[in-house]
Amino acid sequence: MHKQVSSTQNSTIKYVLQLQEKSRSRKKEGKCILEGFRELTLALDGNYTIDTLLFYPEICSHDSIQELLKNAKNKPECIEISKEVYQKIAYRGSTEGVLAIMETKTHALDAISFHNKTPLILVAEAPEKPGNIGALLRTADAANVDAVFIANPKTDLYNPNIVRSSVGCVFTIQVAMGSTAEIISYLQEKEISIYCAALSASENYHSQDFKKATAIVVGTEATGLRDEWLNSSTQNIIIPMQGKIDSMNVSVAAAILIFEAKRQRDFR
Repeated sequence: MHKQVSSTQNSTIKYVLQLQEKSRSRKKEGKCILEGFRELTLALDGNYTIDTLLFYPEICSHDSIQELLKNAKNKPECIEISKEVYQKIAYRGSTEGVLAIMETKTHALDAISFHNKTPLILVAEAPEKPGNIGALLRTADAANVDAVFIANPKTDLYNPNIVRSSVGCVFTIQVAMGSTAEIISYLQEKEISIYCAALSASENYHSQDFKKATAIVVGTEATGLRDEWLNSSTQNIIIPMQGKIDSMNVSVAAAILIFEAKRQRDFR
């Protein structure tokens, strides 16, 4: 018999809302809220730990919960919630009746491990918009890059809008965060070539050799990359523009560059 909660004033429900709404709480507690079967399945596959599972039985059956948790590394508390509670805490319109309180990860650079000698890394400097970050993570997953590094992060990685826009890809790939200086130092120590998407001193992206250990670095449309990157770059690269403007959305640019690297590597 699962514990049942029918009041929106319940302490667990208040805790869920706090984690949804406040980045400070997520960082302090080391927890976040995750919704939906696909996202929860990806998180479990990514070796994340679920502390508490909340489900609305009119939408999500007990059998579905058992199936979801069969490969979990722990046994989370399961709480059956009422329609009123579910409508209060469901962040999205279609979360399939299931949410979870989940432990986050630290995303330190030294936690990254590469399984080949020529890793391909996507680096994004100071991305702010959750939609762009989610799209970058989807691109990274689609190309099966070895890691994503976020330099000088402006947004909490477990922001519900990032999780939603990434369709759970935040859990499918290695992600590390650090300062620009820390990430540059890491790449140089590992002898990983740095290719910066920039307008100055650039060569066409398709003329470069991305088969070696490679980091492709993109900045924001508004400010581009800071001088630290440009001074450390193996080569600045550019996507030739044939229209009236000189830039494109950062996630689109990253996809073009990453998939050129994959093409050169025969998509291995």
